[in-house]
Amino acid sequence: MNSLKDRLRTDLTAAMKARDEVRSSTIRMILTAVTNAEVAGSVAKELSDDEMLTVLATEAKKRREAAVAFEEGNRPESAAKERAEAAVIADYLPAQLSPEEISDIVAEAVGQLGVAGEGPKAMGRVMGVVTPQVKGRADGAAVAAEVRRQLGSA
Repeated sequence: MNSLKDRLRTDLTAAMKARDEVRSSTIRMILTAVTNAEVAGSVAKELSDDEMLTVLATEAKKRREAAVAFEEGNRPESAAKERAEAAVIADYLPAQLSPEEISDIVAEAVGQLGVAGEGPKAMGRVMGVVTPQVKGRADGAAVAAEVRRQLGSA
């Protein structure tokens, strides 16, 4: 059993005892997403903490996108619910990187690979170096935008 799953189950019990509906329903949803990921594919397996963080990041992104869609659809109460769920999920994710930290990581990768000014053709190589460093700590779209900006293809 991994520690993140144990923490989720313990927190679910605490949220249920405290009658915190948002927290308990969100943790249930997270555990369901983890279970679905574990049984996906040809062989069932238990996810590592890193794999669980990937699932959590995906769920957090879904909540952010849904909140934006609800705002644009003039449904602020639904957007608020999605944001509340995203806040619960964020408690289980590592601290997010600031734009300056993302910029520094990308600049280091561009310098390390020596691809400054090569434009879009170097994007895949830079993302290959940067992605493992920011996994779970930054939105992929924000990282990609910073890579494009630094490669001169924005």
